[in-house]
Amino acid sequence: MTNISEAKTETPAKASPSFIGGAMIIAGTAVGAGMFSVPTVSAGMWSVWAIFALVFTWFCMLHSGLMILETNLNYPVGSSFDTMVKDTLGGTWNVVNNLSVAFVGYILCYAYISGGGSIVNHTLDATLGVAPPQIIAGFIFALGLGAFVWYSTKAVDRFTTILIGGMVITFIMSVSGYTFEMKAEVFFDTGNDQSVLSYFPFMFAALPFCLASFGFHHNVPSLMKYYGKEPRKIVKSLALGTGLALCLYIIWLFATLGNIPRPEFAQVIAEGGNIGVLVNALGRTVENVSASNLLSAFGNMAVASSFLGVALGLFDFLADFFHFDNSRMGRTKTAAVTLIPPIIGGLFFPDGFIIAIGFAGLAATIWAAIVPALMVKASREKFGNKQFRVWGGTTLVYVIIAFGVLVAASHILGMMNMLPVYP
Repeated sequence: MTNISEAKTETPAKASPSFIGGAMIIAGTAVGAGMFSVPTVSAGMWSVWAIFALVFTWFCMLHSGLMILETNLNYPVGSSFDTMVKDTLGGTWNVVNNLSVAFVGYILCYAYISGGGSIVNHTLDATLGVAPPQIIAGFIFALGLGAFVWYSTKAVDRFTTILIGGMVITFIMSVSGYTFEMKAEVFFDTGNDQSVLSYFPFMFAALPFCLASFGFHHNVPSLMKYYGKEPRKIVKSLALGTGLALCLYIIWLFATLGNIPRPEFAQVIAEGGNIGVLVNALGRTVENVSASNLLSAFGNMAVASSFLGVALGLFDFLADFFHFDNSRMGRTKTAAVTLIPPIIGGLFFPDGFIIAIGFAGLAATIWAAIVPALMVKASREKFGNKQFRVWGGTTLVYVIIAFGVLVAASHILGMMNMLPVYP
């Protein structure tokens, strides 16, 4: 029995960070691509099916993330996909998964550099009348935010929390103006003779973009590295973060699809569908200068927070893959292999935002849906997973696999012009 004098000399345990910080990283990672790609790719299926697709995708992606957590708990803190997949599914699946993780991480970082350059360019042009080349704006965007990733996960947590707070404020202030202006006949597209069911086939081409809008899975090992083996806290972070992202997406659909008529999205798509193009289209439809400026501020913060979350997950994956240590030199090496490729892509191809998000959705079906489901099934057989187990049993495992196959098939068929695509 420990006496009072001995108890006084004990060093108090270090308090674990709040789950709110993790939730902000998850929400910040998700909210970015979807905010500006989902309205554009929803032009075909329009409002009702867009909301259905988002809710269904959120359900599947949240549970595939929980499956990664269930598996990750069986390995030392700091282990990422390279360690888990190799041990549970073998070398072949590990190679396939590593390629898909790296591809998605890099393509999303590139997409955010492209989108970040676009929205920064639009903001400076609207407020100061000065528009630097988009490639320069994207380069500064990437280097400035990359410094937080290089420094630490805690730095990303703190800065992302500030960004999320700013996003909530600017989102409410800007979108409330657009939401109050929304028209039911525009949102439900009642100005034609088509039924809601006629829009259903357009949903399949949009599913990869919906999946990419909830692509937080590379952050699950990062959260365990941050919190330790505390599944309850990590589950709360995943549920709150993805739930917040879902709510913001749905409100955003009311603001965009309720103001921009469906035919006008044809021009947005023709101009590449980048962030600045969508903001301009919304500004032309609703003449509200203050709301437009606030929306630009929101766009800057949304893309910045998403870039931070994606870059952090890619950073930890590459550190595990290359066995770089956590020293300053080790983190510098990891930061270099994380940031240099997407920066080069952003410099040479500055307008590939929508195309990049689509390919990210295709590749993410492997490591964000199919592999997590296969991995957790193998993990249960090998370890039992008594510490934490996702509900739903084998049935939910097969549902997630089927979802991943459906999304991958949809993107491939869309590329082959075998699916209806708007316009």
